[in-house]
Amino acid sequence: MDIVRSWRDTPPALKGAVLAIGNFDGVHRGHQAVLNEVKRIAAEEGRRAGAVIFEPHPREFFAPNQPFFRLTPLPVKLELLEALGLDVTFVLTFDNALSSLSADTFAGEVVGEGFGASHVVVGYDFTYGKGRTGSVEHLAAIGQTEGFGVDVVAPVTLAGGVTFSSSTIRDHLRQGEVREAAEQLGYWWRARGRVGHGAGRGKELGFPTLNFKLAPGQDVRHGIYAMRVHHAGERYHAAGYVGPRPTFGADEPVLEAFLLDFSGDLYDHEVEVEFIDFLRPDHAFDTPEALAAQMAKDCDMARAVLAAVDADDPMRRFTLGAVLANRALDCGKAGC
Repeated sequence: MDIVRSWRDTPPALKGAVLAIGNFDGVHRGHQAVLNEVKRIAAEEGRRAGAVIFEPHPREFFAPNQPFFRLTPLPVKLELLEALGLDVTFVLTFDNALSSLSADTFAGEVVGEGFGASHVVVGYDFTYGKGRTGSVEHLAAIGQTEGFGVDVVAPVTLAGGVTFSSSTIRDHLRQGEVREAAEQLGYWWRARGRVGHGAGRGKELGFPTLNFKLAPGQDVRHGIYAMRVHHAGERYHAAGYVGPRPTFGADEPVLEAFLLDFSGDLYDHEVEVEFIDFLRPDHAFDTPEALAAQMAKDCDMARAVLAAVDADDPMRRFTLGAVLANRALDCGKAGC
């Protein structure tokens, strides 16, 4: 997938693509409906399929001092877009200059002239331009002048009428509702980080863990999880923890994962952690020994959950869930 970071110097070969425009945080199943429509139109017209995204997320730009729960930081988002089969992604820097563009200028000069879009696909609630004054009707009107078509994708819902939403997914994760979040995403939510050196308490208890801090704003529910940890083409089962470690009087949340049936260490390596199921809330224990006894039970629960998911992974019903699962399997076989 080609990645272009400016609308002012789009390579001629990449002009004329069919483009989705949005933040696409999470690249959830509602976003995927928009992106699938892009691919359908591009295939029919013999054009490239692409997306236009913004970095940083506008919420981070307008409120830099308020931590924002990003479901997919840019590297992860780009990998997911590529996994969906896009040919090109335009990453626009969301700064004072871009946020000050009027709706007319953004649609005409950026989308029409800069990208040379042949067709644009957006969600039903898409707005753009300074003050979010641009509507889908306005975009379609500009498209008639600039020569690009506009399609609007209607809301996509779960059974029961719940609309796919990044905000709803964040709320699920804040409540520890991992499977509900995954149903909206179409894959297991994942966090990525570089393994650091902790205090060694897990090792002292007989459960050495890898540790890293979640990104600012990623305020998932504190407690114990069944997790899968990916590193260098290998996937490991794990019993994981998110929280401030109250038994030891700490106060800064951390992610810890005890890899089942693993020896060695991954210090200073980047890993990716899939959240598969929430097992129990965080709890302060009277003694380290009591904590260790509970950790053994947590590991047994995690083993059972992960064995069941490996045998029949519900995320394989969805495009991204299947792609990510197959990638992990193929990479493991190839030793990549």
